[in-house]
Amino acid sequence: MDIAALSIGLSHGQVKQDASLAIMKKTMNHAEQNAASMVQMLNSSQVQAMQHAAQPHLGGNVDVSR
Repeated sequence: MDIAALSIGLSHGQVKQDASLAIMKKTMNHAEQNAASMVQMLNSSQVQAMQHAAQPHLGGNVDVSR
């Protein structure tokens, strides 16, 4: 194998590695954004309102007799 072929092979390998890394970074960024959105949604009052609408009998009474 001559030097030119070896150089081309190494270059193709580097391109594949760079592409894989770029896709992984993009995927991780997307997952991070999804997680942040989910945390924001869980912290919002809309979730509590939806839970109350689904089960209105829960949480309405507090038993303080002891």
